[in-house]
Amino acid sequence: MPHYQPSPNAAEADGRSRSPLAVLARLSGPGNRALRITHTEQLPGRVESHADWPDDIRHEVLAALRAIGIERPWAHQAEAIGHAVRGESVVVSTGTASGKSLTYQVPVLSALLDGQRAPNRRGATALYLAPTKALAADQWRAIRGLSRPLGAAVRPAVYDGDTPPEARAWAREHANLLLTNPDMLHRGLLPAHRRWSSFVRALRYVVIDECHVYRGVFGSHVAQVLRRLRRVCALYGAEPVFLLASATTAEPGTAATRLTGLPVAEVTEDTSPRGELVFALWEPPLTESRGERGAPVRRTATAEAAELLTDLAGEAVRTVAFVRSRRGAELIALIAQERLAARDRALAGRVAAYRGGYLPEERRELERALHQGELLGLAATTALELGVDIAGLDAVLLAGYPGTRASLWQQAGRAGRRGQGALAVLIARDDPLDTYLVHHPEALFRQPVESTVLDPGNPYVLAPHLCAAAAETPLTEADFAADAAMFDPMAAELLPKLAERSLLRRRGDSWYWTRRERPADLVDIRGQGGDPVRVVESGTGRLLGTVDSAAAHTAVHRGAVHLHQGRSYVVQELDLTDSVALVEESSPPWSTSAREVTELTVLETDVTRPWGEARLCFGSVEVTSQVVSFLRRRLLTGEVLGETRLDLPPRTLRTRAVWWTMPEDQLTEAGITPEILPGALHAAEHAAIGMLPLFATCDRWDIGGVSTALHPDTALPTVFVHDGHPGGAGFAERAFHTAGRWLAATRDAIAACECETGCPSCIQSPKCGNGNEPLHKAGALRVLTRLLRGEPDLP
Repeated sequence: MPHYQPSPNAAEADGRSRSPLAVLARLSGPGNRALRITHTEQLPGRVESHADWPDDIRHEVLAALRAIGIERPWAHQAEAIGHAVRGESVVVSTGTASGKSLTYQVPVLSALLDGQRAPNRRGATALYLAPTKALAADQWRAIRGLSRPLGAAVRPAVYDGDTPPEARAWAREHANLLLTNPDMLHRGLLPAHRRWSSFVRALRYVVIDECHVYRGVFGSHVAQVLRRLRRVCALYGAEPVFLLASATTAEPGTAATRLTGLPVAEVTEDTSPRGELVFALWEPPLTESRGERGAPVRRTATAEAAELLTDLAGEAVRTVAFVRSRRGAELIALIAQERLAARDRALAGRVAAYRGGYLPEERRELERALHQGELLGLAATTALELGVDIAGLDAVLLAGYPGTRASLWQQAGRAGRRGQGALAVLIARDDPLDTYLVHHPEALFRQPVESTVLDPGNPYVLAPHLCAAAAETPLTEADFAADAAMFDPMAAELLPKLAERSLLRRRGDSWYWTRRERPADLVDIRGQGGDPVRVVESGTGRLLGTVDSAAAHTAVHRGAVHLHQGRSYVVQELDLTDSVALVEESSPPWSTSAREVTELTVLETDVTRPWGEARLCFGSVEVTSQVVSFLRRRLLTGEVLGETRLDLPPRTLRTRAVWWTMPEDQLTEAGITPEILPGALHAAEHAAIGMLPLFATCDRWDIGGVSTALHPDTALPTVFVHDGHPGGAGFAERAFHTAGRWLAATRDAIAACECETGCPSCIQSPKCGNGNEPLHKAGALRVLTRLLRGEPDLP
């Protein structure tokens, strides 16, 4: 193993070895911890490879780069910059700390200098889009630092919801590099494009940072916003080049093309240096606590991460623990601080939490303290994952699988960012997917990262954007010509329907927006739709924020625990008529999860694929759901404390689904009797939902399911898995096309779990409205094994 160079700002701990393997050995030493490591993967380091700067980069920009110590680019940077200066849209999909920012900063700065030759000194402009305001602000600081030698030639401005009116006016009149986000582009710039005409007319580059984030319904909305941007640019004679940066994903060029609607070249070979990485998979032990139906409960990933963070910080191993929730980040930091204080009170102040909701100056201070070694440990949400430059870490803990392999490598890549060896530990949650992964390391280390799933043609997404586009400038026949590739082919079919609803009006060959209000105000690009529910503090009347209407039933029902900026509240009342949830500050030692019951009707079957005697189908469905209760679970142990009934109205959703049917004689051959059939199908449904995020870039909360021993529309035993968004989000379609691998992984996940009759790690679901009853673990294994036996041989 290569020699491990410790972080230069961290002290050695008692003279002990700080190599990744040595640190891991000490972590797994006490008690039965060694049994918790299911796999260790050693990933070798990589030597850097340089290239020359492409031609046509201004010498002033190269001088500014040399001033900060960059003499030559890495080869992948040079390749991407070459595409950009030739006017070719390009996506760079390489690892963390591979210098992706430079691939768009260099051509943008060079173009802005060229623009100074124009009479109005605004002869070239650039637009930078980030998924979060914090990342845009970070990039603004980076650009300011790099462009300081270039003087007034580069005039960057942040334009978001927090920008005051006078700063917005200055940006419109003077900025030549605008840093914003897709929502502000959708609501602020495009509807007011005439006021931005001088900026849009000169637009040379559009930068889309962290573009792998734009997936599902959110990604589909952003894809339509970008098409509207291209259409407005064309109105002013501009045809900007798109420069995209992404975490490593499968087929990034294809995904970028779907996102932008343009051909996009891809650069995927990472030529930056990388230190050795030791990656361990860690499964928390079963506890004596019992969940639903007496099922065993594992120790939580939160508790395990807090314990490991304590031990690593105690050894001066600079560590970040990634956790999915804000509450989890605060809890891990608090536990680690208390345990470190018991060892040495001075150590307690060297661990902190980092999450969204902090003030920018608070985040900057935390980043500085970690960078300089003042902080040894940080418990962070994904607010630290996207683009924030933290160097010199020794270890990363992942409290639960982050949802995609792209995010997993993005987070793990935070360690060893200066070439030193590093340690990463994935701590499994009590969840089918996490359980599968820690027992099937090949699914992480031998498989490519996922494809980004989005569907710009979703009619529920496309229709409101057609209205917004018509309000910006009337739609014409040319917008729907085959060679325009501006909107999805579905657009032409939607126009008459929008006219029937009096949203658009046709005059000659053009379509016009007919309402007074701006259509952009009617579109939620996060994909939820409906009026948001306001979360208001009872007594003070203070508005804490909003929750998407589609999520209100499960997120802010009466009795729900709601988190806001590090504080915990309990919902006292949910008023759906006035769209308001009244909350009261409280810190109960439990979390809540909603339970809902679902009925499903098949509207249309698009595709049917024979699987022996079984059938696999994909099509449109109508789902009727009703939240009926919620569970309270103890925070650290996951133990179920009780269930409370709720009385909420049903909701109807038209979406897309994948389903499979099996004839009764096939089930009989598999040993499935009528008595165990409902439990077998129900267990297979739960496990399949839990495993789908491994194959489609979704969360289990983005999808739902129904299983029945006799469905009225199929007249057969049937299991459905459906998208949780109107019109679908592409997840069920992805499941249909990867069904063989998806269902095989589902079967293996059930088989790998050490419980006897089923638990949250295999077949129980936290949102099951039937109280996880009936479930039959052995029956689910037999059903899936028999189903997979008929899998067709596909090219």
